[in-house]
Formats: sequence, structure tokens, C-alpha cells
Amino acid sequence: MSLTIKLKNIGILKQAEFSLGDLTLICGENNTSKTYAAYALYGFLRSWREHTDFPISDTEILRLFTEGIPIPVKLPQKTGQLLTAICQNYTNSLDTVFAAPEGTFQNSEFCLLTNDINVHDTRELHSRVEIPQLGYFIISKHKQSNEIIITVGEKTQDIAIVAKLTKNIKQAIHQIIPAIVFWGIFPNPFISTAERTGIATFRKELDSAWNRRFAEISLDQSDPNTDSHELLFKPLQNYPSSIEANMEFTRRLEEFAKSKSFIAKEHPEILEDFSDIVGGEYTVTQNDQLYYVPKDTQLRLTMVESSSTVRSLLDLSFYLNCIAQKGDLLMIDEPELSLHPENQRRIARLFARLANIGVKVFITTHSDYIIKELNTLMMLNHDKPHLKRVAEENGYQDNELIKADQVKVYIAEKALLPLEKGQKRRRRGHTLVPADIDPEFGIEVGSFDKTIDTMNKIQRDIVWGAK
Repeated sequence: MSLTIKLKNIGILKQAEFSLGDLTLICGENNTSKTYAAYALYGFLRSWREHTDFPISDTEILRLFTEGIPIPVKLPQKTGQLLTAICQNYTNSLDTVFAAPEGTFQNSEFCLLTNDINVHDTRELHSRVEIPQLGYFIISKHKQSNEIIITVGEKTQDIAIVAKLTKNIKQAIHQIIPAIVFWGIFPNPFISTAERTGIATFRKELDSAWNRRFAEISLDQSDPNTDSHELLFKPLQNYPSSIEANMEFTRRLEEFAKSKSFIAKEHPEILEDFSDIVGGEYTVTQNDQLYYVPKDTQLRLTMVESSSTVRSLLDLSFYLNCIAQKGDLLMIDEPELSLHPENQRRIARLFARLANIGVKVFITTHSDYIIKELNTLMMLNHDKPHLKRVAEENGYQDNELIKADQVKVYIAEKALLPLEKGQKRRRRGHTLVPADIDPEFGIEVGSFDKTIDTMNKIQRDIVWGAK
């Protein structure tokens, strides 16, 4: 299902609109708000459930667990009106999302558009939630029904325990009901920020900060007014939510390393190729020591001892190996960081392979090598004898080739904006301009071409200017 994002006054983006493809790129010069667009989208996809409102009273929770009386939750017939309210609530939280001073985003707008679906027609779903000390409750949505029904497994007479856990019960309900309503619409996001090399370097320091947090929680347990859940999940520092998420993932690598992604199970050849790009393997020991092992050696290097390339690809490696799921949105800010041009080409081919197996990819980039390699993958994806020969001679595989209609590219630049209400003339401002994508010749990115043409002209003048 297609998702379109509309932004207004986000960073220096005056007005912008972009849609997600299987592979989405935002490119452009420095300080054109590419990262703002990425962070705004990630923040929404990560937190949208928190911005829904399905009122359930403490009394209803109490009666559910002590008397077994089900809680009915009426659903809107269509999702459009509900999505508008979610986007408005999210817009009001942008100061927190970007760790900005209060009021920074007071004139901003974030709007996500999708096809309006009939909630009644969604599939039948049931979710069982375990509650320590109380048993479990079930949230059910029957096909063709306009209600969600919450029922309890076993009743209890312990009113005090129910009262103590009411907030946790509500939090669980408010996570699950929106997921049922918008089932299959919003992808699960994973982000690798441009700060990732530093995060990898100072991973153990992040652990120390979390240990201090748990110590705080232990000390405050004596205060009945302390909300340990709120204390646990408040930001460690004043960082944007995207960077916080990247820090949290890197801190928990030992935990994630115990799992295998669908890529590891179904497409191990992708991981082998990625390992070749990295030049080795990552390993986490039982006592949470992280090492990089260069290929064909017995060395074990810490992140401090490893190259910036190794640190730059760390979280992508664990994502691909351990947690990737079909339907995810993999977001990477400047994937070319610390990569040799040859590996920038190879990472572009990796992105195409991921898009072809069901992982959507979203990147911001300055890399002409990535753009040109994607062009090659599109240009080769035609049934012509000479193209098959070129692909074979240069080692391209069919699963790396991608169709032009799978790719969306936007240029962050200053351009004419659409007319707003009350305006007589179009104004110029920072926006996202869709790049032309030709199935035969690929993506046209004027800013890259202009820079390359200028450099070539200077080189010609140097070589031939005196003759």
C-alpha cells in the first residue's frame, strides 16, 4: 500500500511531499534538510501508536478483571479521520522527536496519506496479553465487525493488584488496538543514523549510562509516586528519537545476536556478500564483548581498534543477520560513510536485493556512485541480448536488478513551491523535487551532474589550456 508524506516547516524544508517506494532516496547538497525528512518519518513510524486515543476508564479495567465484563471499543468505519488525528498529535510532539527547544516546531505540519480502508473488512485478529500476577486478557477483532472486544482469561478478587497494574494494562491495550486498525499499513522501521560510527565506538559508555538509570530506578522504588516505567524509558540524554533508537539498538547487540532474521534463514548468500563488503565478521561474546574478526585471520579487534568502515556497518550487519523481517523499512542516513567507491557500488546492489526480497529501503545520500550503480541495475533490467551479456561479464545477478517503478528519488533543493491559499504567486523555498527516472537511462540528478561536469571542465582546461 502506497504511503505519501507531506511536510511543512520541518527544519528548513518549507514544504515537501514524497512517497515511499521499494527503494527511496533523498539526495542533495549539505544543509538541505534531508535528515530532517528522514527523522520525521522515522519518528512517526516508531511512535504512531502512542498518538491514538481509544478511551478506556479505570472502572472498565477493574470490572474486566474482577467481574469478567468485556470492554467493547467502537472503531471508526474508515481510517482517514483517525489517521488525521494521529498525525496532528504527532506534529505536536516534534519538539521531543528532534530534542528541540519547546516551540521550535509550532508552525510545522506532518501529514501521512494512504488509501482510506474500511476497518470492518480487515481480517479477524486475536491478541493475547500476559499480565504478571493477573493472568491474561484477549483483544479480539472479528471480521466485518466495527468493534474490538477485550475479554479476560480468569477473574480475580484482588482489587489492589488490578489498581496497581491498571496503567500497564492500558499501555498494552493502546499499543495493540491501533496495530489491529492499521494492520499491514505502516512498516516497522529500523534506522542507522549518521552518528553510528561514534555510537559503535562508545558502546560500553552507553551501557554505563543505562546501569546508572537502573540504579536510579532501584533508589526510587521507595517513593510510591515514582513511575518506574516512565523513568526507564525517558531519554538518556537530549538526543533526537532516531539517534536514541540507534544507541539503544547498539547497546543491546548481545540480546539481538541470539536471533536469526528471515534473511539469515532464507537468503544466507546476501549475508555472505555483505560480510565480503565488511571484510570480516562481527561477534559478541557471552559477557557482551564486541569484536570484529577480519577475514582469514585469528585477530579479534575491538571497535576502537577497528576501521571507521567496520564501525559504520556494525548495526546494519546485526540488523540483516538478526532482526530483519519482510515488510520492514530499513532507513540509513548516508550509507556511503567511510566506504570506498567500490563498496558504495556494492552497497547499492545490496539495497536492490533487499528491495526485491521484501525489505523496503530508505536512504539519504550524497553519493554519485550509489546513484549511478542503481542506474546500472535499472538499465540492465531489460530483456535484450547485449544487456544480458554485459551483466554476465560484470558479475551482475538477476536478483540485483531492479525496475524503475520500484524506485523513488527526491532532490532536496530550493525550488518553486505550490500555491498556498491566499497567494497570487508561487514562492521559492527548500523542498523535495522528484527526480526523473527513465527505465532505459536511470535517474537524473542535476546537482551531481553539474559538479562532475565542472570538475571535468577544470581538468580539461588544466591539460589543454596552454595549447
